[in-house]
Amino acid sequence: MPKLAGAQILWECLVREGVEVVFGYPGGAILPSYDAMLQYPIHHVLVRHEQGASHMADGYARASGRVGVCVSTSGPGATNMLTGLATALMDSIPVVAITGQVGTKVIGSDAFQETDVTGVSLPVTKHNYLVTDVHELPHIIREAFHIARSGRPGPVLIDIPKDVQLATMEFEYPTAPLHLPNERLLQRYAPMEYFERAAQLIAQAERPLILAGHGITLSGAEQEVLEFAEKHNIPVTLTLLGIGSFPAEHPLCLGMMGMHGGVCANEAIQNADLLLAMGMRFDDRVTGNLKTYSPYSKKIHFEIDPSEINKNVKVDVPLLGDLKASLQKLAPLVAPKRHDAWLAHLKNELEQNPMRDVLDWESADGLMSEHVVHDIWTATQGEAIVVTDVGQHQMWEAQYYLHNKPRTLITSGGLGTMGFALPAAIGAKLACPDKEVWVIAGDGGFQMTLYEMATIVQEKLKINIAILNNGYLGMVRQWQEFFYDARYAATPILSPEFTKLAEAYGIPGYLVEQRADVMSVLEEVRSSSGPALIEFRVKMEDAVYPMVPAGANLQDMIKREKAAQPL
Repeated sequence: MPKLAGAQILWECLVREGVEVVFGYPGGAILPSYDAMLQYPIHHVLVRHEQGASHMADGYARASGRVGVCVSTSGPGATNMLTGLATALMDSIPVVAITGQVGTKVIGSDAFQETDVTGVSLPVTKHNYLVTDVHELPHIIREAFHIARSGRPGPVLIDIPKDVQLATMEFEYPTAPLHLPNERLLQRYAPMEYFERAAQLIAQAERPLILAGHGITLSGAEQEVLEFAEKHNIPVTLTLLGIGSFPAEHPLCLGMMGMHGGVCANEAIQNADLLLAMGMRFDDRVTGNLKTYSPYSKKIHFEIDPSEINKNVKVDVPLLGDLKASLQKLAPLVAPKRHDAWLAHLKNELEQNPMRDVLDWESADGLMSEHVVHDIWTATQGEAIVVTDVGQHQMWEAQYYLHNKPRTLITSGGLGTMGFALPAAIGAKLACPDKEVWVIAGDGGFQMTLYEMATIVQEKLKINIAILNNGYLGMVRQWQEFFYDARYAATPILSPEFTKLAEAYGIPGYLVEQRADVMSVLEEVRSSSGPALIEFRVKMEDAVYPMVPAGANLQDMIKREKAAQPL
């Protein structure tokens, strides 16, 4: 057995875990590991801020399904990554964060760049470790990757003091089976009688509806869900993170549900007599007022995390366990059944959808964001990986870019992290180098992490950036318009000339202000060999419709009236 330092053991273990790319920023407490990194076949991406590292690892994981890895030094380096770890935790994304720490002998002495990283990261990680003995390091790394990717995925942090990185031991990669506390509890499945009860409810239902969530993709159950919906003629509506888990252009797909979901999707939930919630957690942005949520329906909840069962919505049959395995177990128990009247009703509702009217409008008073997003979809034929920031543009993307494949919409759902898009797109592009990758961001969120354009250039990545610039923090402004008598407190935002800023980083910039120019610029950007940025100057006070006010009944949507068409 070779004798290796802790810093070498770190990279040995990462290589054996299949890691090919890490995102990080060096510093004193992690420097031994950076020095050892040069001996190993792992590509390191130098970020411009450690928050970018955790978002890149997140984007890498979402696009690939593998564990994303980020690295930083102690103190501010580690705390800068916390927002990205919180984002990954809320959306169940497998990330392993490696942080340096001051030497074990000075922990607790307020040494230079010392922070209690395990303490501050406890609420935003699935698990974390402080390694105090080099002999524990190989087992901890292996365990951390297992925890990150198993069950309900999530971020795990490993804090490694500098003297542990320098200490040596005879290294042998651990291969013994892992036995983690409570893991058997988390791997349990619902008893057979629950599946039989679920089959009975499905057989009795006249107006069933599938609620498709992110867990479908995390489980790899897209084909099972598609076959189940087609076999039993059950329509499907999607959460924001569920987009792509069921083809948007499938005849059974009703589109996104919730606060900015479609009218038909929300009204279907309120009128259904059976909900089959698959890999979703009944988030408040999905349900609206819990007291009036889907009042006529029985509810079957497919869920891997026991803590989510009955947390927000009381269900009739909880089917605990991995979704793919649960559907395989349930499918033979359910006979095919038609729901022609229910489907005909929903088809009629979809045809009355006023959202689609917007695409035919000719706007004389400015470029509409909806048009831009739809034109990007048309130009890319719906085949791109789109990474959005958070705000109005995020909802317009969800409404007007139709995703037929999983892992093609990458966005911050649960935490709603502004600044997510640009670094997450870097991770996605490195995970899927042959895929076309687009950033769609607002002028506010983009300014939070725009410095990562330097990382794009240094890594020679072909990433296209679309900024929808309306001069406001758009979603907050919309709330102010609707609920605060249009008192725009602190929402007008000044931006730089994004095209010149991009050019300063070495990225060609384009400015588009008219619909007639959109497609030609999109084609020019797509045909170029390097990254590009397009600033779309869009209408300043457009709003996302429909909208369910916070805490309101799901059916009480604020809708765009046809009379609102610009002249």
